[in-house]
Amino acid sequence: MTTLQQTAPGAAAVTTRQTGLRRARRALRPARTLPGAFVALALAAGLGATAAEVVSGLLGHPLGWVPVDELVDLAGKTAWPELSTAALVTVGAGMLMLLLALVPGRSGLVPVETSDPLIVIGITRSGLRRTLRAAAQQVAGVKKARVRLRRRTIEVTIVTESESSGAMLRQIGTAVGDRLAGVGTLGTGEVVVRLRRKGR
Repeated sequence: MTTLQQTAPGAAAVTTRQTGLRRARRALRPARTLPGAFVALALAAGLGATAAEVVSGLLGHPLGWVPVDELVDLAGKTAWPELSTAALVTVGAGMLMLLLALVPGRSGLVPVETSDPLIVIGITRSGLRRTLRAAAQQVAGVKKARVRLRRRTIEVTIVTESESSGAMLRQIGTAVGDRLAGVGTLGTGEVVVRLRRKGR
């Protein structure tokens, strides 16, 4: 396997681009909608049923949704050391929910540079992979290309005939780098081209 590594055009850490990258990543950060909706729904259902049970019990007509008497008896008979496992599970679940809310998820969009600082645009990761794969496959001699978007690099793996040379790696790196510059993606880093010769 042969490898070529080159810096994508415009990938230098320029202050204005870094500011735009931070702003775009903040705006394109996926919201934790599904975990938040699940937790909110579970809390609303549980607390709503408990409140309805308490109010109906005070009025003399308990609904029977929540076994309040049994829970009170269980709480009176159980010592706190016996609840250590349940308490640890509850604390762990709470910490997990906090982490889900605080830690940003992986965005499905790659930020794109714009001339207006108030506009944030992103391209889907699959769309970027497709356009870079098409750029790599336009180089003569390339039979197949696969693109992986890493955290700091873009890895392009090429399948080609056995007579291909290292010059092809530079052509592929240039083609992919030019396409990246044309798209104007932010924070994609270096282009790494790996060559796999097709078996005879």
